[in-house]
Amino acid sequence: MASSNAAAGVDNTFRKKFDAEEFKERAREREKKESDRSKSRSKGPPVQRAPLKHRDYHVDLESRLGKTQVVTPVAPLSQQAGYFCRVCECVVKDSANYLDHINGKKHQRALGMSMRVERSSLEQVQERFEVLKKRKTPGTFSEQDLDERIRKQQEEEEELKRRRREKKKEKKKGKVIEEEPEMDPEVAEMMGFGGFGSSKKS
Repeated sequence: MASSNAAAGVDNTFRKKFDAEEFKERAREREKKESDRSKSRSKGPPVQRAPLKHRDYHVDLESRLGKTQVVTPVAPLSQQAGYFCRVCECVVKDSANYLDHINGKKHQRALGMSMRVERSSLEQVQERFEVLKKRKTPGTFSEQDLDERIRKQQEEEEELKRRRREKKKEKKKGKVIEEEPEMDPEVAEMMGFGGFGSSKKS
């Protein structure tokens, strides 16, 4: 009996009581706000973004390669270590991630482009081929030029082999004997060449 009186005397008033009506009211208010928000979004027409285009600038990844830079914690973003994107105002730490960033969805959306590529028509493809044909310089080689270059190279190699064979034959016959001109023994000794002479006696 004494134990039941002790349990009844415990103060549990600090616990929060669950009020079902209050939470139902909060849920209704939240649903109302979400429906108002969705209506305001759907009022305007969907944003039409331009299709992807070629870059009209060179991506400079190598200019700061191997250079040191003093980094301070109070420096603006554009002067911090890494690659700074002016469009998105963010710093990327290395060149691979910077390239991923500028090719990514977030950057392209900031530029006003979607990630879709414009579909080319047959006329556009034909025009592009014509432009590339005109750009082709007359100095480029065809298959005939390639065959001719190969033939010339083979002739040069054969000529080189023939010369080598002739030199070997001449050496065997003893016609080509190159001897160093002999120095005066006194001059050679003065210059310190006395011990470097050949062991042959003439």
